[in-house]
Order: sequence, then structure tokens, then C-alpha cells
Amino acid sequence: MTKISLHADDSNMRLDKFLVEKLFDHSRSYIQGLIKDGLITVNGKVVKANYILNLNDEIIIEIPPVTEMNVEAEDIPLDILYEDEDILVINKPKGMVVHPSYGHATGTLVNAILFHCRGQLSGINGVSRPGIVHRIDKDTTGSMVVCKNDSAHQNLAAQFKDHTITRLYEAVVIGNFPQEEFTIDAPIGRHHVDRKKMSTRSKSSREAITHCKVVERFSNYTQLACSLETGRTHQIRTHLASIGHPILGDIVYGSGKNPFKLEGQTLHAKVLGFHHPSTKEYMEFQAPLPAYFLSLLEKLRKY
Repeated sequence: MTKISLHADDSNMRLDKFLVEKLFDHSRSYIQGLIKDGLITVNGKVVKANYILNLNDEIIIEIPPVTEMNVEAEDIPLDILYEDEDILVINKPKGMVVHPSYGHATGTLVNAILFHCRGQLSGINGVSRPGIVHRIDKDTTGSMVVCKNDSAHQNLAAQFKDHTITRLYEAVVIGNFPQEEFTIDAPIGRHHVDRKKMSTRSKSSREAITHCKVVERFSNYTQLACSLETGRTHQIRTHLASIGHPILGDIVYGSGKNPFKLEGQTLHAKVLGFHHPSTKEYMEFQAPLPAYFLSLLEKLRKY
């Protein structure tokens, strides 16, 4: 049970809108469902989502426990860059979701690694995300590391937290840049309206820094190499869109419209480097650009 008290500037807000800003991990529709089910009360009473808050109101929230999904192993081919008894580094294809959700129960990376690793996965993140220490978006391709045991998971999680992991992405963005290299230093947080998006204008933002370098220029597009100093959700996509250069094909942070019939953003996790959790040796892996990306570059050179 969670109790929330209001501040002076919180009054005169709708209950559901107020809670969306407070409960960053939950969508507005989820919160409205809790209100409808009587799991969110104001001053001990069940109210509607459009209830207008007053300064002295007391909100009580009861979020039901998450029911773990029954995730099945599936024989899905994996492009393996490296494997040993501690870790598995894979080149994730476009269109593959990393872990199951209620919209994607099968065909995910987790379904595939459950089959490949046969029980040898870290259990820290529960049955729906075994071995997953980080993730990349469904339509982003490239290198990802999976942990086979809890010790490896804890070690790599600490490296991600300390920002010592090397992560270099390549992207094709709309527009051109006068400079060869630049840095975007803009905090990122959950979008105040669309909870599936991130924003550089969020009230609950955290430090986010992306270093960019021009790889190749085209008529109205640019290929960039983007290095992450921090690792926020949708960081590269959010940052590039915030300066008016969304990634080509991005249907969330850009229009998604393009003459190349792309499916999702043109973003590839090319290089992933870290210290091995057991040997402590620095290792670096490179995922080659996928066929669709190479084909796009050829088209842009002729465009």
C-alpha cells in the first residue's frame, strides 16, 4: 500500500494525470484501471479518474502483485558473437523483442535463449527476463550480452551502473550537421503525457550524454556513430529527435515516413565492450551492419 500526500501545486489536477506523473513505471490506462477497480482511493473513498484533487486530499494506492508469465523455450536461431560458461553475446535481429510481455508472449530473445542455454541463465530478473542485464529496442539491431549465472549478472549490472561499458551505435538520421563531432548533454525522463516515450523536457529527468560523430553525409540524411556515456531508455532516439534530427524510420520520435519503406528506426548497436565477469579481461564485440542497413546506405549514395 502506498500513501501519497499533495503539495500546493498539485491541487486542481485530475487524479489520473497526477498519478501518471508520480508513478513513472505505469501507463495512464493502467492507472485508470486501478481507479476503476477501487484500488486507488481518495480520502478513503472510491472516485473516478477525472476526480479533481484538493490540497488536503490523501491518496491510497494498492498495486496488485505482478503475475509472472509462463515463458516457453523456443527453437529460434541465434546469431552468436561469443559464448562461454558465464556469458552469451548475440547479434539481435530487427523486429525481435528482448523479453516477453502481454503483447509479445512468444518469439522473443528470452524464448530463444531459454532453448539455447537450457536452464543455464541468471535468475535475478525472474522467469520472464532470465539472463537479461540490459536490452535494446525491438527494431534496433546489434550486440547484446546475456548472463548465464547470477554472479556474471551482478558483475555486469555493476559495470552498466558505473557507465564503464563501451556502447557504440550507428544510425541514419534526417538532415545534415555543420560539425563533424558533437555531444548532446540533455537529461531524459518519462514523457509527461505519452508514457511509452521519453523526453528531454521531463520533470523527472536523469543525466543523459550522447557523443556523436559523422560517418557519412548524404543529400538530406547523415550516418552517425553514437557513443553512450550514460544509458537511459531510448537515449539516442530521444536525444537526436530533441535536436530536430530524428532517426530515419523512427515511428515514435519521428514521423516514420520515408521513401525507403523501412520498418522502424535505422539504429544498430555495433560495438559492445566490457570486462569479463570472471577473468576481468576487457573484451569487445562488433556486430556487422545488417543487410537492410547496408542496402539503405547504397540507396542513399544514389538518392
